[in-house]
Amino acid sequence: MKNKSKNISAKLMEAAPVAGLVILLGIFLAIAAAKNVNIPYSFKNIVNQSIITMIVATGAIYIYTLGAFDISLGASMCVSALVGAMAYNATQSVVVMLLVCVGCAVLISLTSSVLASVFNLPVFVTTIAMLSLLNALSLVLIRVNGTGDVIQVPAMAVMKLNTVWFKLLVMAAFTALCVLTFNYMKLGRQQKFTGGNPLCAKLSGLNAKKLSIIGFMMAGLGVGLGAFLTITYAPTLSRNTASSVGMDVIISIVFGGMPVSGGARSKIHAAIVGALSMTLLSQIMLMLNLDSGISQMIKAVIFLAVVYVSMFSSRKTILPR
Repeated sequence: MKNKSKNISAKLMEAAPVAGLVILLGIFLAIAAAKNVNIPYSFKNIVNQSIITMIVATGAIYIYTLGAFDISLGASMCVSALVGAMAYNATQSVVVMLLVCVGCAVLISLTSSVLASVFNLPVFVTTIAMLSLLNALSLVLIRVNGTGDVIQVPAMAVMKLNTVWFKLLVMAAFTALCVLTFNYMKLGRQQKFTGGNPLCAKLSGLNAKKLSIIGFMMAGLGVGLGAFLTITYAPTLSRNTASSVGMDVIISIVFGGMPVSGGARSKIHAAIVGALSMTLLSQIMLMLNLDSGISQMIKAVIFLAVVYVSMFSSRKTILPR
């Protein structure tokens, strides 16, 4: 009887993020109808606002599954976008811009992972150092290659790519790759095992450093695609480009129902569900004309509540680390 009760509780916890998304969608539609808001246009804005966060957060799942933590994703995305814009201005090629964005982001992610492995440091320590380094590098890039305080790509060059359908296509392709490798290949199982109990995984012969490098590569791929889509959406880049992405990724993953400790309960769809929920919540508060400070407080309270419930539900079942 007790096992049956636990199974029901686990299923309810699993369905809670999706149920929360449906509830937020219902509230959004009700308020939009009451205020006579243009719903199709609002949905287009929601997709534009959330899709980059979805892509970056989906890649970051590989890092968070291992129980690691990367706060430099926003700075990495900014530098990758700046370098990609410089590549376009030098070559006039969108394809080169895409390749440079992805290559730069993967290189930055690998650097963080390799530094952590070589010096045997916690990953979050190296990402803190990378955050400072990348913020300084973005200023140098703008000062050397920019016009004033920005680096620009001609709007006409990326206008045809700045569509919802193109962004959805990029997200669908990347998500399909992540679902395949994370859910149906041994990479995902090994990462969940390592994140759930690193000591047991080590004794079982799993190479934690190798899994960390692969995880950071996947995260870098997501960051690079996010940088490319950022250029298509806002071709004028500054030091503040993608400044909120790092925190948005963390909130999205938690809102999507993934525990911050990683492990077996990690799931790819948490990034998508969480990013949509966060964006819908922001739109609801915007339609209610709530002050930005109050909106941030509401998000913080919900974030803490979700983290507490997630940790409380797994506290009795998590293996010692």
